[in-house]
Amino acid sequence: ELAGELLVRFTVKQIAWLKVFLHLAGFLPLVWLFWAGHQGYFSADPAKDIQHFTGRMALKFLLATLLVAPLARYAKQPLLIRIRRLLGLWCFAWATLHLTSYTLLELGINNRPYLTLGMICWVILLALAATSTQAMQRKLGRRWQLLHNFVYLVAILAPIHYLWSVKIVSPQPIIY
Repeated sequence: ELAGELLVRFTVKQIAWLKVFLHLAGFLPLVWLFWAGHQGYFSADPAKDIQHFTGRMALKFLLATLLVAPLARYAKQPLLIRIRRLLGLWCFAWATLHLTSYTLLELGINNRPYLTLGMICWVILLALAATSTQAMQRKLGRRWQLLHNFVYLVAILAPIHYLWSVKIVSPQPIIY
């Protein structure tokens, strides 16, 4: 009985404020990235720093997106599901910045296995972002869920892409 009293349900208004916070969490690192670039906080290879930063941000948003459903279920907070699309779109935005930073800063993509994995992940995220609206969910019916289950493939391939891209075994890519 006491546990039930301690459990506070999110309201629609609180979810709206959580979405504002999450938008800030998605946008402010971009502001920091530009600021750090102008202040000279990058290493001798700023292109790699930008690529790794944007890639790690995409992975963080991917993991946050995947945590929403279990968190909503176990915390008995069904309204939390309303933030999953927002997190997924920020994941796609950061993955797009990651891809763009590579193509712009490295002047093209060449044949390296980790790049192929990264491109596969990005194409899947593109398909998920393009079909994330309720209208597309209705239009695709059962196929929508089958398509969106590919997020789990990205959750496996993206950390492998990260591990292969750093070319050395270090703790951070292994944690992801």
